[in-house]
Amino acid sequence: MRLRIDFGYDGTDFSGWATQPGLRTVEQTLSEGLGTILRSAPPKLTVAGRTDAGVHARGAVCHVDLDPERYAALRGRSERSPADAAVTRLGGVLPPDVVVHRVREAPTGFDARFSATSRRYSYRIIDDPAAVDPLRRRDTVVVRGPLDEHAMNSAARNLLGLKDFAAFCKRREGATTVRTLLDYRWERTADGVLVATVVADAFCHSMVRSLVGAVIPVGLGRKPIEWPAQVLTAGRRDPGVTVMPPHGLCLEEVSYPPDDQLATRADAARAVRTLPEESLSNPRG
Repeated sequence: MRLRIDFGYDGTDFSGWATQPGLRTVEQTLSEGLGTILRSAPPKLTVAGRTDAGVHARGAVCHVDLDPERYAALRGRSERSPADAAVTRLGGVLPPDVVVHRVREAPTGFDARFSATSRRYSYRIIDDPAAVDPLRRRDTVVVRGPLDEHAMNSAARNLLGLKDFAAFCKRREGATTVRTLLDYRWERTADGVLVATVVADAFCHSMVRSLVGAVIPVGLGRKPIEWPAQVLTAGRRDPGVTVMPPHGLCLEEVSYPPDDQLATRADAARAVRTLPEESLSNPRG
């Protein structure tokens, strides 16, 4: 049987999601926790979004395939469901910087990674050092501003749509950099923090932090509003784009289609994405 697990974590003391020998990672920590409560070897997890070292998550999702009898045994002699028992027992074995919010049987066709229709990230920046909240130092990046969020929003809007984001991704052999950026906007909160909302069907490595870094020079008045889109069109990394620090980034939500569309979405997402021919002939499209 397949389970869906919704969870979050403070990424400060982790070397990212993916298991790496000799390093503390979210994947290894959660997998070992499951192995402990199931009295089995740590199971393999499939996650919706692999985060880098220092990146946080509130709305992460993964799936795991388990033996139904082991899952049913989690309830013990209690009247609670195996799902409730799993959440309670995981809370007893996981460290405080990883929290499982919910466990449930996954619908037919569900794949935490490929069934997802979008991922939503936030990024927090404060541009007034005197206003820094020391209690938020682990999730808020200080930029010596001031930043013009209106100019940053104008620049961000120019990046929306189905495009090749090679200029904002660390290339990986055989991986496409074509993505659909669904939303990218900035809002200043009452306490002066600038919060970005970035939503796409999927993200490539370092894409969100690069998208943030592309509009910072605009906000500082050092680059024109059109500059990030020009970098995108050029299709190559630009030294003027800083990959922002990881601790300002948080995976907030992963969205999925209705249950009867999960398998179809997964099949479509496994296909290598390319740009339509008209976009190739008109790279600014």
